[in-house]
Amino acid sequence: MHPILPDRAHRGRMIKAATAALLLVAATSALAGRPQPVDPAVHPTRVVVVGDSLSTGHGTSPEDAWPALMRKDPLGAGFELFNAAENGSGYLSPGDYDGTFGTQVEDFVTPDTGVVVFFGSENDLGYAAPDIGDAALAAVTRAEELAPAAKIIVVGPPSYTATPDPALVDISTALKSAAREAGGEFVDPIEEGWISDDFDDLIGPDGDHPTVAGQHYLLEHIGARIDQASPAAAGMQGHSQPQ
Repeated sequence: MHPILPDRAHRGRMIKAATAALLLVAATSALAGRPQPVDPAVHPTRVVVVGDSLSTGHGTSPEDAWPALMRKDPLGAGFELFNAAENGSGYLSPGDYDGTFGTQVEDFVTPDTGVVVFFGSENDLGYAAPDIGDAALAAVTRAEELAPAAKIIVVGPPSYTATPDPALVDISTALKSAAREAGGEFVDPIEEGWISDDFDDLIGPDGDHPTVAGQHYLLEHIGARIDQASPAAAGMQGHSQPQ
């Protein structure tokens, strides 16, 4: 007896179905072999802000500090911010609760931290610049030890004027050297002229601490650096095609 063969149309459908199944298996296998993008809504990047009164909202309120503003801003989407900043603190200067940037790192940076931002500090004026640089290198290196995968951003102290205090410039230079030695990114507000063009609107009556508008200004400038350091941004850069 001859076998009963399916008609040509039926055989065609069977072949197409088998081909589709093989393609699906191949695609699944290929995806399994490469890192998959992380959904920031499900797994937000932990960001730790190490800083002084410029990041606490001193002169306005904690709710108006730029880290708090970032939690509510589109720039903060995909991030979970932890503000370790303490009034009066610096790399060497003890703050209101005797903390320094180094102790802030110890208290807040964890293995799952994705970004650490150091911001400041003019509070270190009066200390020798080489000592500030050594303390900065130690703090950044410790952050890298606690969170090996974290992106480190070191933001120097701002000046607000076109003729900054030479001692403040020395601090900035020492921080730049420390950041580069540790492999972190350095941002220089003095060189970039932060706030100096709109001092009256951005700095409060004490001549030192930002207004609410000034905190939004800091969010715009520092938040953009954090956004660029996110795993999603790094993934986009890694998959960009040459022009």
